[in-house]
Amino acid sequence: MAHGGGAGEAARVSVRGRVLLGIGSALVVVLALTVVLAERAGADLSRCERFAAASAERAEAVTGAGEDLLVIGDSYAAGLRLDRTAASWPSRLPGRVHVAGFSGSGFSATASACTDVSFAARAAAALRRSGAGTVVVEGGLNDHDQSAAAVTAGFRQLMQVLEGRRVVVVGPPAAPARAAEVPAVDRLLADLAARHGAAYVATSDLELPYLDDALHLTPEGHRAFGDAVAQRMTQRMAAQLLNAASNDAAGGS
Repeated sequence: MAHGGGAGEAARVSVRGRVLLGIGSALVVVLALTVVLAERAGADLSRCERFAAASAERAEAVTGAGEDLLVIGDSYAAGLRLDRTAASWPSRLPGRVHVAGFSGSGFSATASACTDVSFAARAAAALRRSGAGTVVVEGGLNDHDQSAAAVTAGFRQLMQVLEGRRVVVVGPPAAPARAAEVPAVDRLLADLAARHGAAYVATSDLELPYLDDALHLTPEGHRAFGDAVAQRMTQRMAAQLLNAASNDAAGGS
């Protein structure tokens, strides 16, 4: 009997040992995952903080003279990877140009891992700073992996914030790193702009020089992109005004 009791106790100890070992292993896995997630969160936070600082710096660099013009955009507007961020493409536009650019942002709320940096989320504050009556919204490359519903929802929210302003939407160029997704984003943004009465400037046909990441523009690329947008924007806005005048005349008759 004593021998049997000892065997039973040994079995119970063995079971407890296995349970404790299992719990210990699970805790190790949880701790390891916690460390990894914390490191990732720290990296994202640092990245977002850097982007926020660069966005604030670019916002301070108002270029040109004349009518106030606001550009809301992504890393192209912010001048990511340029030695002089103030030389990003919006500096080529006519007027007194204010820039609200944030790297990685887009029309959709989840285009960026950073919090509240979509175009719609940043538009109201940018309008208050600039006082601009004309707003140019440039983007789409960061929406390359977002659903049409997410882009549409973000676009609708943006247009609600920009109500009463002249709006020009500048679509994405065919950056090699995301060229496969650009046509679908381009079509969607063109359709949304038409539905909301905004002028649309397509840039997917432009041949531009890119940095080694095949995504961001070289300084020469910024100049070429800005000049093309300025020319096409003027043409599109003139066409809109002409169409509006024609419609008014037809309605009056």
